[in-house]
Amino acid sequence: MKRPLFVIIILLLFTNFLSAQEIPAGKVITTHIKAKTLENKAGENSKRRVSVYLPPDYEISSKRYPVIYFLHGFFWSDSLLVNNDKINRIFDRAIHLKKIKPVIVVMPDESTVFKGSFYANSESSGSWSDFTSEELVNFVDSRYRTMPNRDSRGIAGHSMGGNGALRNAILHPETFSSVYALSPGVLDARYFALTEIDAYKNTSYIKEVKDLSKPENAGATILYAIARAYNGNSRKPPFFADLPFSFDGENVKVNAGVVEELKNNSVSELPFTHYENLKKLKAIKFDWGRNDEFRHIPVTCRSFSQSLELLKIKHEAEEYIGTHGSEVSKENGRIENSLLPFFNLYLKFDE
Repeated sequence: MKRPLFVIIILLLFTNFLSAQEIPAGKVITTHIKAKTLENKAGENSKRRVSVYLPPDYEISSKRYPVIYFLHGFFWSDSLLVNNDKINRIFDRAIHLKKIKPVIVVMPDESTVFKGSFYANSESSGSWSDFTSEELVNFVDSRYRTMPNRDSRGIAGHSMGGNGALRNAILHPETFSSVYALSPGVLDARYFALTEIDAYKNTSYIKEVKDLSKPENAGATILYAIARAYNGNSRKPPFFADLPFSFDGENVKVNAGVVEELKNNSVSELPFTHYENLKKLKAIKFDWGRNDEFRHIPVTCRSFSQSLELLKIKHEAEEYIGTHGSEVSKENGRIENSLLPFFNLYLKFDE
């Protein structure tokens, strides 16, 4: 005897509800660190919030866990990863479905007055790379049951966080063994500046830091953030940074030294300046959406992959059909189906 269609639908919905209810939940701990590496002259707060995801079995076991450091994007933060993206639920689901074994995930807040640090050491606003790869790691290892070795430690991130993940993995292969970057932004800061050159016209109207909080100046905020990260100048308040371009009417003026610094401090240069470090990494992967709204990302990701290929650095690079964030933080998205299985394969877990 056939069941009515509405009964079947109700049964399916009930089954899905039970399935969702059965997924054990991990815990997100919010803590703070007063970072010595982030002491600076530019007014950035050196006390940083850190969100730590502990897997569902953490409190009922005595074992140690590998750690993934997950870096947020520009205009974002660790709290938004949890409260907006519900990233902890992605971790719960992936562990439940055995896409990754139980793992600790550390999400530091590295947003700044200019909305993003790019996880780079700055001459004026703090040593964000040293904080990420040294001070923060020591802080976490001293407070949680981690497996405190590079083979059990990976780094990842989205957008600006993808940039930071690649940067810190290459600069610190003694800390991280593997890296996965989702849609890494501004890999080549000089190329990015050229694609946004008209936006530098608007900077002439910005006289104070508070001007950057105005909605019409949102585009200029990233220009100043990059400048502070890569062209920091502790002797130049109130922005403590040098810009590569300025305008005299419609005529562009190029600050050649600043442009050269942009290039030299970019992740795209690290394969050439830190080649031996790259060879020490166990696994490298990055991906990007074909239809990314930020037009520099597909171009610079392909170029970065080509550089690694020519230097014979083993890596994975994947272009998928999607935009900057359309396939990332969702059920069966890139984090769940690509990033976490990647670390399940390459991180060393406690047996």
